[in-house]
Amino acid sequence: VQLQASGGGLVQAGGSLRLSCAVSGRTFSRYAMGWFRRAPGKEREHVAAITWSGGFTYYADSAKGRFTISRDNAKNTVYLQMNSLKPEDTAVYYCAAHGSGSYYLRTSYHYWGQGTEVTVSS
Repeated sequence: VQLQASGGGLVQAGGSLRLSCAVSGRTFSRYAMGWFRRAPGKEREHVAAITWSGGFTYYADSAKGRFTISRDNAKNTVYLQMNSLKPEDTAVYYCAAHGSGSYYLRTSYHYWGQGTEVTVSS
């Protein structure tokens, strides 16, 4: 499974970005998918996850009400719409394909993309 994240960039506080993660290889629709991020000097943390059907979504407290995860199984792509961005959202964002276990734990994900950088200026 190969994952390619894109859509990062520089945005002012209060702005929006949409990240995309294109997945190739094994059947995309079999995997729950997640987004994680790693801010400078911090550990990689969970942001959002979505089940294989898209029926259930899970968010970190920091993302609730501002970020929306979605997927298009026909396009083998998962998205992260980020609104009302804050400087503390600055990080490298990674998409990942879930294997087993909690959706909130990075160890539950078996495949990772290379990351896309998001910088939010104040």
